[in-house]
Parts: sequence; structure tokens; C-alpha cells
Amino acid sequence: MKLSRIALAVALLPGFPAFAVELTREEALKLSDTVISANREPQRRSDASAATTVFNRADIERLQVRSVTELLERVPGVSITRTGGAGSQTGLFLRGTSSTQTLVLVDGQRIAAASSGTSSLEFLSPEQIERVEVVRGARSALYGSDAIGGVVQIFTRQGRGAGLVPRVRVGAGSDGTFERNLGLSGGNDQTRFNLGASLDETQGIDATRDSFGANGDEDAYRNRSLSLNLAHRFNDDFEVGISALDQRGEVEFDDMFGTSLPTLNFQLSSLSAFVAAQLGDSWNSRFETGHSEDKRDTGNDLAGAGAFYAYSNYRDSASWVNTLQLDQAHQLLIGADWHEDRLHSTTDLVGESRWNQAGFVQHRYTGSLFSTELGLRHDENEQYGSENTWNAALIVPLNARNEVVVSYNEGFRAPTFNELYDPWAGNQNLAPEKSKSYELQWRNRYSESGSLELSLYRTDTDDAIVSDIGTGWLPYNVQTARINGLEAALRQDLFGWQTNLAVGLLDPRDRDSGHTLARRAKRTLSLDLDRPFGEFSVGASWRAVSDRYDDAANTIELGGYGLLGLRGSWQASQELKLDLKLNNLFDKDYAETTYSTANGLYGYNTEGRTALFAMTWTPQL
Repeated sequence: MKLSRIALAVALLPGFPAFAVELTREEALKLSDTVISANREPQRRSDASAATTVFNRADIERLQVRSVTELLERVPGVSITRTGGAGSQTGLFLRGTSSTQTLVLVDGQRIAAASSGTSSLEFLSPEQIERVEVVRGARSALYGSDAIGGVVQIFTRQGRGAGLVPRVRVGAGSDGTFERNLGLSGGNDQTRFNLGASLDETQGIDATRDSFGANGDEDAYRNRSLSLNLAHRFNDDFEVGISALDQRGEVEFDDMFGTSLPTLNFQLSSLSAFVAAQLGDSWNSRFETGHSEDKRDTGNDLAGAGAFYAYSNYRDSASWVNTLQLDQAHQLLIGADWHEDRLHSTTDLVGESRWNQAGFVQHRYTGSLFSTELGLRHDENEQYGSENTWNAALIVPLNARNEVVVSYNEGFRAPTFNELYDPWAGNQNLAPEKSKSYELQWRNRYSESGSLELSLYRTDTDDAIVSDIGTGWLPYNVQTARINGLEAALRQDLFGWQTNLAVGLLDPRDRDSGHTLARRAKRTLSLDLDRPFGEFSVGASWRAVSDRYDDAANTIELGGYGLLGLRGSWQASQELKLDLKLNNLFDKDYAETTYSTANGLYGYNTEGRTALFAMTWTPQL
């Protein structure tokens, strides 16, 4: 028997009061056991109804990651695809959903290109990042379009401590890799700031495996990044701030059918500002406005050839989020969102702009016997009309160390500009993709140094947008998909070793054909072990990925692989730290996706064994 949404709402009506603890956003960013993105407000991870994964600045430095995707690979149920080495096109598949079905934010700003719907994670420098939060599971009732698989939010680096704290980091490694980073942060009780600049370069690897045309060359990558974060608190009740992130550079790639040496010049940037105010004992309000850009210009070295293509995505946005603490047990979240997308392209499109406006409300009850969440969002879009999405959750503490969460979430994804307006392969009659997700979580804090989180979920997607040769590459709403999954996240300190284990088991199916959805690994495992020895620390990482198909027809199978990495660091003095990291220690040869040329089908090359040595200097002023 089906349970209607109204019946579900009645079933989750509140009952008993409890005490709610408030956290400021600044406090939440510094703590590992807090999360902001799950409910668009700071809260303890244990209070969030959604399954979450959080990496703070200490994690980024301990793991010595060179890219955001190195962090995301440690999230249960995540599959990553790359078309080569550093800077190559990257796909993120969260909980079996596609790369366009996960919302990616930088300081609250959407960064996905309106043209393609994908987010350029490959261009984000970890040196400019304070924190990465991953909300696993649909959150469209709070965020709107794209949040079917979940939400990834990246926070730029924050100011720390009193006075001025400069930092210099330089690194050198395999494949002609050089990293140079400068930063200055600081502040006082009222003002905090951070300013950072980076230059990353690598000669790279040859991304393709065939020798056709000019494909035998190495594909270099160059990235210049700048970040700024500034906040000022006038008093305990009023704060303003701005943040900016700009990444731009050039990446080489291979010409599959010719003899040119093509390059991609890119710019990925976001700018945001906020005003936060405590408007009384029970009313907290935050207004944000922002602008983001994703620009690409692709050309080659042939005389007079000009650009293959070029486009510029622009997005302006504003949001107003209000948290009302009605009493000790009842909380109300009320907000409004607006954004407008504009696209300038070398390809003339029928439509080049559209706006979206939305309002949302969510009630949360916190009681001693159970807690509930119930939310609704209404979106109005210039192109596809309106869309309503719901979410509901029931949290039941079994005892002081165990709790169970049952939740229902709806999601949707709006069609991209390319899918709608491309003059050769666009369909203006496309409807948004829609999803319904059901989840059961068990959270166990079995000791002071250990915890286990299990998630069992199902996601049903309707009106999925597909295009293939059978439809003349014209996109249609035809596919239905069913994704069953099990996730486990284990944290344990054992004999001085910090252990983090993430496991994901997936069964992602096209319900029309029965085939496995392309590029989704059915089994993933990530294990990190770290231990300090006084001024020294050592660590190891193991990443295992099962085989998967690279096409919808399940005729192209990619083998599974396992990668081992080692790392070590030495705090030589109070001001100087030395790091050494080895990736893919056994030089494993594997492919994450394929490409087709006149000579046949091949798998893209991935990086073999690599090493990076870095020095970080933080002089005392």
C-alpha cells in the first residue's frame, strides 16, 4: 500500500519538546563534527537527517590531496571518471546518479555550467579550500534543481588566529609538476580574512593510448588561482562578509581525428557576499548574493584554424534564509532563492538566458523520544514552469549511542541549455528529470574513538533525459532508473592509528532495458590510515573500484582496480613542515572511461606512479 505525502506528513507531526543547540557558521567551519549544507544552517552532524561526509582543512593537509576529486573518492558510493591526467575532464557519480544530478556549490554559489550542467571540479585548487561537505541523497526540497544525488559544497579558506599568519608552500614532483602557493590570513575578535594565490603546473601525461595523429604528446596543465575571504562582525548580532575564488589557466588535450595540438583555456570563478543578523532571541536571518562564471575557449595550433568552440556561462543569484526558533523543540526554516543563467556561445542557441525563483519552508522538531523534519519547496522557472519537491525524516534515538533515521526525499534536474536549445540536437519540450528517494540509516557511536554509519537507500528516477543514435541524438524524456545502494562509513582510533573506511555497494539499473547505468562502479572502497610519531607522521590510502560499463548498452566493460598510496610528513620546526606523497605505488595501469577514434576503441590513460615533495613555511611575525 502506498503512503501518500499528506499521510507521511501527518505521520511525522511533532510530539515532545527538547533542547536545541545553536552553532554559528564560523564555529561550524572549524569543527569536524558539524555540517552546514545538510539544512542550509549550522548544525551538528549527528542532528542532520541526511547522510553526510565532511573534510576540513586539517584533513586536506593530512591527506596531502592534489585535487578535490581525491577527497571525493573517499566518500561512500562515489565513482569518479577522468579523461587523462591533471586538469582533464572529470565526472562525479554520487549514489549512482549522473554528473549533472549532483549540485556543486562554492561558498553557496552554483558553479555548474548552464550549457552542459556539469561542474568543473578538476580546476579547483585544494590550497584555496577550507572545507568540503558532501550531503549524500536528494536535497531538492531545500536547494531546487540538480540535487538528486546530493550536494557538494566547497568553502574557501578562512582566516585563523589573531594577528597576521603568512604561509608559503612549494612542491615538485613527477611528470614535471611544480606547485607554488602564497597566503596571508589573520584578524581579531571582529574581523578575519584570508588571501591566497597559487600556481600549479605539470607537463602531464599522454591522455590517449593510440598513436593516431598527434596523440603521442604529453598533455600539460597550468592553473592560476586566487581566493579572498573577508568577514567583519560589528557586534554579537550583525556580521557581513565577502568571498571570491578565481581559477584560470590552460590544459592540453588530444585531437582524436586530426594532427593538431588543441588546448582549452578556462576560467572558473565565483563571488559572493552575505549579511547575517540575529533579529531577536529566536530569529536568525542570512542574505546572500553572488555571481559565478564558467568560460571555455578551445583552439589548436594549426595556422588560421581559430577556436573550435567557445562559450561563457554567467549566473547571478540571491538567497534569503531565516531560522526561527519557535520554542525549545520547534524550529522553522523559511527561505527564498533566485538565480538567472546567461550563455554566450560560438553556437547560436534559440534561448540564451532563463531565470528561476523559489520559496521553501522546513519544520524541525527535536524531542527526547524522536525528532522530525518536514519540508516543501516550490520552484518557478522561465522555461519549464513550476516544480514542487518534498522531504520528510524521522529520527529515533535507540539509546545514548545509537539512532535510526528514516527519510523520504524528492529531487529534480532542469534540462541544460544544450539539451534545450542546441540548433542540431536540442528539444525545447523537455521536462525536468524527477526522483524519489527512500533511506534508512543506522548511526552507532560505539566508543569515544569510534563510530559506524550505515545507509540503505533506493532512488527511482523518471523522465531521465537521454539521446543516442536511434533518436538522431535528439534528447528525450524516456528513461526510468532504479538505484539500490548500501553505504558504510567507519571511523576508529586504534593503537594510535586514525582509521577511516568508506564502502559503497550499488545496483544502478535502467528499468527499461535492465542494463547497468554507465560509468557507475557497483563496489567502491576507500581506506585511510594515519599515525603521528612526535614530529613525524605517516599514512597510507587504499582505493578499490570494481568493474563497470562505459556505455548504456553494457557492451564496453572496464576492469576494476586497486590503488595504494603512501604519505609522510615532518614538522622540522615550528615554522617549517616537509611533506612527501606517493600515489599509485604499484604503478597500476587502468582506465576510468573510453574514447573512440578511426583506429578503434581505447581507454584514456591515467596517472601511474607519482611522487610529490613539498615544503610549507609559516613564519612567525
